Amino acid sequence: MTEKKGNLYWLRRTLPDQRVLDRMDALLEGLNLHTVCDSALCPNRGECFKSGTATFMILGDICTRNCRFCAVKKGKPLPLDPEEPYHIAQAAKHLQLKHIVVTSVTRDDLPDGGAEHFAETIIEIKKQLPKSTIEVLVPDFKGSWEALQRVIDAQPEVINHNIETVNRLYRLVRPKAIYKRSLELLRQVKIRDKNIISKSGIMVGLGEEEEEIIQVMKDLREVDGDILTIGQYLRPSPLHLRVQNYIHPDKFEEYQKIGMSLGFKYVASAPLVRSSYHAGEILKDILIKYKNL
Repeated sequence: MTEKKGNLYWLRRTLPDQRVLDRMDALLEGLNLHTVCDSALCPNRGECFKSGTATFMILGDICTRNCRFCAVKKGKPLPLDPEEPYHIAQAAKHLQLKHIVVTSVTRDDLPDGGAEHFAETIIEIKKQLPKSTIEVLVPDFKGSWEALQRVIDAQPEVINHNIETVNRLYRLVRPKAIYKRSLELLRQVKIRDKNIISKSGIMVGLGEEEEEIIQVMKDLREVDGDILTIGQYLRPSPLHLRVQNYIHPDKFEEYQKIGMSLGFKYVASAPLVRSSYHAGEILKDILIKYKNL
C-alpha cells in the first residue's frame, strides 16, 4: 500500500526541545565529535537526544562516496583525529549510556577503510564503560575482510551494515557500492564470529517493488542476518533522489510479519525507523529471548 504526498500524518513529529538540542550540541562541540543524527538529518534526533541517546559518527564528517540518498557531506576528508576514540568514550560516559552506537562516513582513502579506528573506539568504550554494550554500523571496507576482522576482534555486541535498497536500484542509489559485496560482509561477520549479532537496514519509497523487498529479506537471511530495520526514505534536500512513494504504516507492519516469518530475530519496520533507532532496547530484547540474559 503506497500513498502520494499529502496528509501523511504518520510522518509528523513534534518539534524537539531546543534546550535539549543545545545541550547535546555543546557536549559534542566541546569534544570535537559528530553524530549521524545531525549529519544525516535524522527525524528522530530530538527524541533520542532527550533520552540521552546518540549515534556517534567517527572518521570525520566528510564521506568519500556519493550515495544519492544521504545528507552526509561528500568530498575530501580531513586526517583522522587520534583522540576521537577517547572522546567518544568520554561522551558516552558523560551521558551514562548503557548501549553505544558508533557509525562512520565511508573512508575509501584509508588503507583499512578506518577499521583500526573503529577497533580503537570499541576498546576505549569498553575500558571506560565495561558494562555497556556496543553496536557498530560499518562501511563495506571495499571488501577487505582483513579490515573487517580487526573490528570483529574488538568484540562489539552488534555489527551492522545497511544494505539500504534493492539490488536493481544500487547503481542509482549507491553508485560506488555493490549489493553482493554488502551481503558478503554480513556473511563474513557470522562466519568469523557466530556470537556477534548481525544487523542490516533497508529504505523503502525509492521505487522498489514489494517482491524486491521480500527478496532482500531472503538474501539477508541467507547470510544469517539477525536484525532488520525498514524505514521510509525521506528526501533530505532537492539535490537528493526524489521520494517515489510513501508507504502506509499497514504495509510496514506486513513487512515486519514477513521478516519474522523468514527467521529474523527482530524486525523493526515503521515509517520513521532508522538503523539505530531504539537499538539498545532491541538488543536487550534479543539477549533476553535468545541468550537467557
